[in-house]
This record gives sequence, C-alpha cells and structure tokens, in this order.
Amino acid sequence: MEIGVESAPLIPATKPNISRAKPLKYGYYTLDSHKEHKQQKKQIISALEALPFLALARIARILPRMTALRLGAILGRGSRFMQPERRKIAYTNLKHAYPEKSEEWIDTQIKRVFEHLGVSGIEMLRLDKFNSRADLERYFTFDGLEHLEQIRAEGTGAFILSAHIGFWEVGTFFMPMLGYDVDFVAKRIRNKYVHDFFERQREAAGGRCIESKRGARRIMRSLMQKRMVCLLLDQHPSKKHALLADFFGRPAYTTPVIAQMALKAKVPVVPVFVFRKPDYTYHVEIGTPLRRSGEASPENVAAFTREMTHITEEAIRKKPDQWFWVHRRWRSVTAEDIAAEGQSHGSR
Repeated sequence: MEIGVESAPLIPATKPNISRAKPLKYGYYTLDSHKEHKQQKKQIISALEALPFLALARIARILPRMTALRLGAILGRGSRFMQPERRKIAYTNLKHAYPEKSEEWIDTQIKRVFEHLGVSGIEMLRLDKFNSRADLERYFTFDGLEHLEQIRAEGTGAFILSAHIGFWEVGTFFMPMLGYDVDFVAKRIRNKYVHDFFERQREAAGGRCIESKRGARRIMRSLMQKRMVCLLLDQHPSKKHALLADFFGRPAYTTPVIAQMALKAKVPVVPVFVFRKPDYTYHVEIGTPLRRSGEASPENVAAFTREMTHITEEAIRKKPDQWFWVHRRWRSVTAEDIAAEGQSHGSR
C-alpha cells in the first residue's frame, strides 16, 4: 500500500511524531501549519462578523453629532420590537422595582430605556470625538468636583464607583481631560476587531484599560501608583464570588471586589454618575468619598458593598429610564440563598 511517497505497513510499528514532521510533496502539512491555518480562518470569521458593526460605526462617526444621536434614538425604539425577551425582562424588573407605578408609567419607561440604549450605542461609537477642553466646557456640567480635587490633594489612589446609567463610558474622556490619572476596568469583548475598536475609544483621551478577568494585580498596582480606578457595581457577577445585597427591594448577587480592595489598600471610593440631559449634554454628579476603617473582614466587606449598592440605587432612581433594565440583574437568587444569608447575619 502506498503511503505518501514511500511504502509502509498498514499499522506502523511506532507512532509517528507528527509535530516534527516536515511538509510532504503531496500536500501533507505539519501540526504547526494546521494550527496556523485554523488561526487564519478564525481571524477571517471574526473580521466578517465585525463588518456590520464597523460599518455602523463608520456611519455614526461621519454624521453630524445631533443627527447621529437622533438616529440612535430611532434605532433604539425600533429594537424594542425585535427583542421581545429583553422587553419582557425590562418589564419584570421595573414592575418589581416600582410596584406602586401604573402600567402606563412602566410602558413609558421601557420605551425610553430602549431609546436610551440606542443613543448610548451611538455615543460610544463616537466617544473619541470628544477630544478638547472646549468639548469639556460645552457638553459637561459638574456637581461635586471638589471631591475629586480632595483626593488629588491627598495624593492617594481611589476607586471611582459608577454604574450603567446615562453615558457611563464618557468618564474615559472627562476624567483624563480634568487631569486625573485614571484606569477603567472592562470585560474583554470576544471579537478582536470590536474589542480593539472600543479599547481605542476608551484610551483616546489618555486613560488606560484594565481587563477585568485576572485584573486584580493591575488594579492594586494602579492604586499603589496613586491612580484612580473606575469600576461598575450594578451587573450580575458570578454567584460563586458574590454576596447578596438589597437592590430595589430584592436581594441581588453583587461583587464584593471594590469593597475588598478598597479596604486592603486603604483608599476611598468616590461615587460618580453621568446623566444625559434632554439636549444631549451631560451632568456629572460626584459624591462624597466613602471611607471605611477596619480590615477586609467578611462582615466589613459585606457592609461596605451594601452601602455602595444603596448609593447606586439612589442614582438610578433619579433617572430610571437611563439604566440597563434589560439586564437579568436578580437572577440565580433562591429562597435557600436568602435563608442562608439571613442565618449568616444572625450569627454575627
């Protein structure tokens, strides 16, 4: 029987070392070249998947700002009809959070939430269009800026506590533009081309991105370098590494990471929330720095996390139509979890 160019038994006496094989005359290729081929195929697929997104980004960036944002509002309103499951999640979340409100009020909020998400998407695609002090003065107003100045005067690092409310991404512009050394923690996007696009947007003004996965050391290093680190508290984390905190009257699994690191590093936490105004300018509310003494004990971490969760809820209640109600924030919580948490509190 012919195998390649040489005669060989049907079952070789020894297993060939494929990893060291050289390419043969009739198109056989090595394990390394096979991996390279798979990688190239993956890159092509990723590029094709990113094309619609990059095309939309191109359009959003070419259009005048107000035209682009109005287009985002239209797309957001339209997406409500194409995402019935998300619409259902938003309805359920709002109904639990505001049991006293009418059906008409809830329906209005859902319409506004989808419109807000459409505008937010376009804003993110154009983020690096904000690039000057003139943009800062034209589009932004601030309340509580003295709190950030206080942190700078103290010469210490700090956490910036925020949430997916208003134009939450725009802190990547105004924080560096105001002269603060700041890092932003974000998840890596699966598609490389989309991820690289957003990372360029976030770092355009001079801030730095830290990937959330295995980012603890970089976060602590930034705090030790007296930098500010921005983290969002309002999304559902892995149940394995979370604790329960009351959020809009219901227990929700919440990440304790900010509290743990702030207590270990002995740094304050500054609440910062960005609200969009009807004229598509922004109002930034900066709260009093949160300082908690003591060690990073489970009790202290839990109390600090619940305090931050309460502050986040208060911010969302100011503009409920600018929050991410389509997210399954309260999932995975069982009656057994709540009972166990209650027993834990009772034993302390």
